[in-house]
Amino acid sequence: MKVVLLKDVAGLGIRGQVVKVAEGYARNFLIPKGLAEEATPGRVRELARLGQAREERVERLTAQASKVADKLKGLTVQITARAGGGGRLFGSVGNKDIAAALAARHNLSIDRKKLELKEPIRSLGRFPVLARLHPGVQVEFEVEVVQQ
Repeated sequence: MKVVLLKDVAGLGIRGQVVKVAEGYARNFLIPKGLAEEATPGRVRELARLGQAREERVERLTAQASKVADKLKGLTVQITARAGGGGRLFGSVGNKDIAAALAARHNLSIDRKKLELKEPIRSLGRFPVLARLHPGVQVEFEVEVVQQ
């Protein structure tokens, strides 16, 4: 019997995949647990349409992320912060501050969760920041922290 998986099933397949299983396994386990449903011709056509729409959406998001990555490549974002003696900051500069500076000064809206710092910035200077914009699209840029 052919079924369409509604959830990932270990050892069988992933969500949206059409697999052939024993009829008893499908009727007694997969379908009652909500893990699968019978693969009717209409359902298979619907899955093909949804798969194509998902691919188009992923391509569109990848293209948008690549455009933002091109803008970020080689960019240096300057952030002013209060510092004491020896260049130590009062507090630190984190992802939220960097995202705000990108939005204010460079008109780039990037989610702070997509910015990676090895550790919060606690001194003046230049620091590398990695932006993971989309799976397979990442770019590194610099943040320069200067005294206020």
